[in-house]
Amino acid sequence: MAINKIGVLALTGALAAAVFTGCSSNNSDNSSASSPPAPGQSVAPKSEEVVDLEVWNGNNGFKPITKDSPLYNFYKEKLGVGVIQPYVEWNGGTNYLNQLNIKIAANEMPDLFLPLQGIEDNLAKNGAIADLTDLLPKYAPNVMQAIPQEVWDVVKANDPTGQGKIYYIPSVLNYGRETGLIRKDWLDKLGLEMPKTQDDYVKVLEAFRDKDPNGNGIKDEIPTGGREQAAWMDQLFAMYGVAMVEGKPDWDIYDGKLTYSAVTPNMKAALEFAAKLYKEGLMDKESLLNNKAKWEGKIDSNLVGNYFHWEESVNERLENINKNKGVKGDYSVLPILEVPGYKGFYTLKKMQTPAWVVKNTKDQTKLMATLKLLNNMYDKNNWNDLYLGVEGMHYTMQDGKATKLPDDKSTQQNLALSPYLNVATADFSINLYKNNTPDDRKWAVDQGIRNITDAQPYFKDIAGDGMPASVYEDYADINNRTLYVEYASKIILGQYPISKFDEFVDKWNKSGGEEVTQRARDWYAKVHK
Repeated sequence: MAINKIGVLALTGALAAAVFTGCSSNNSDNSSASSPPAPGQSVAPKSEEVVDLEVWNGNNGFKPITKDSPLYNFYKEKLGVGVIQPYVEWNGGTNYLNQLNIKIAANEMPDLFLPLQGIEDNLAKNGAIADLTDLLPKYAPNVMQAIPQEVWDVVKANDPTGQGKIYYIPSVLNYGRETGLIRKDWLDKLGLEMPKTQDDYVKVLEAFRDKDPNGNGIKDEIPTGGREQAAWMDQLFAMYGVAMVEGKPDWDIYDGKLTYSAVTPNMKAALEFAAKLYKEGLMDKESLLNNKAKWEGKIDSNLVGNYFHWEESVNERLENINKNKGVKGDYSVLPILEVPGYKGFYTLKKMQTPAWVVKNTKDQTKLMATLKLLNNMYDKNNWNDLYLGVEGMHYTMQDGKATKLPDDKSTQQNLALSPYLNVATADFSINLYKNNTPDDRKWAVDQGIRNITDAQPYFKDIAGDGMPASVYEDYADINNRTLYVEYASKIILGQYPISKFDEFVDKWNKSGGEEVTQRARDWYAKVHK
């Protein structure tokens, strides 16, 4: 297996993307991990034959999983496998991908890991990751059952070898999760209604800027904003019908054809609007400089009136605001704002990026242990326990009820195996929050539960859902949005007039956009024939 070659190929891929974290199991089987069990049987090895696996995925600052640590023992007991995960700083996915590529180049690939930026394509072509087509139905049937057949059909259609095989386990999101969020308590305090139109929205932002909704005598409120690379302010683009995920333009049907949203008239109009907000002081002046920590710090300091993120995770921001400022705020869903001539939506991609790939190895003990881990991880009977984690570290028992503890990165190990992140439905998410929240935190968590329901009417499943990263092969700059970020940022900052957008479209097409568009349309025709 040409791992070193693969590492070099992967290192030429690009940077970033995002992920997340979170039992009673059937581990009494006595079959050895090195002896493949019959199809459908548990693949857990004997307790005295527990196999340790190195597992890599997202970690936003929590402690690693080391051998014989509390979380290691929890996974060993519940899933029959020892899970070891070194600390790798996530940093929006950039550092994670860099470190993963170094491991691959050094012939030290993890046993099970999250791939980013389409590196699974080269790994599959070079035989570095396992062909799971026959292995999953035989030894990890729970994985097959948890993911809809139509999703598996797309995975097979995306096989980079062209043989219709399964080389990765996809993430599936069956409800809209990311929306605009606005301080409803600020609206109430200022006597304002929830905005319905773009004009309403501008008036609200002006009031947030000028009327001291915090009531502290200091007009330091930030009406809205986002993060570096013109990201995480999708609410400003959604009203124009721009397909976008966390600031990354995506693909949808425009003028009857599958088209990259970054080069559409919709995007041009959205950027012009964003530039107006920036010029008039209605957008954080540091929007294009904020990293995740800096932006969330501003929200947690009770300064931000409107932001874009997971509608259900508002409790994290609200609890920090209450801790920092003694204020119990209300972040409600910002509806899709009406703009004449446009049909807006928040973007839903049910088929998310790949969640897991498995190292191709001749060590059958390791391979069967990895499949056993996947099978038991995707056993729905284990999902609630995997979400809760270790008692005393991630949750506590109060009056016979398990309740999640607030995040504490100084003491908590990273919950690396949470199907909540990889196979999500609205009902399952709501039930998790309802069943695992102590009374003193309900005021904040209940807002997230409310927001899940309130947000769903505004979502649309875009046509580019499930498109493989292979459409960008040989065009890393397009995959990384290099040209888009440059022009979008300068237009928003007022350094470029909006007329420069046409120059961007021309450059994009000539630098590979035309070829990528043809590949994307060919893929769409193949999947939707």
